[in-house]
Amino acid sequence: MIFDNPHEQFCFETATHFSAVRGRIAAGTRTRKFFETLDAAKAYAKTHGDGRTMIYAITDAGNSAHICNA
Repeated sequence: MIFDNPHEQFCFETATHFSAVRGRIAAGTRTRKFFETLDAAKAYAKTHGDGRTMIYAITDAGNSAHICNA
């Protein structure tokens, strides 16, 4: 995986879980689901089939970074 900055790499390498986020805050449609693995988050995203699910890595300290869209 290629990271855009050290923060993304740190969050990915120390992640305790991942989140899959869809929708828009302004439209009131934002949803977030949590997963133990990146693969599980990507599998959930794939059920939507549009590549618009944002996947975040989350550390034990609560830091997070956008990893990919799936």
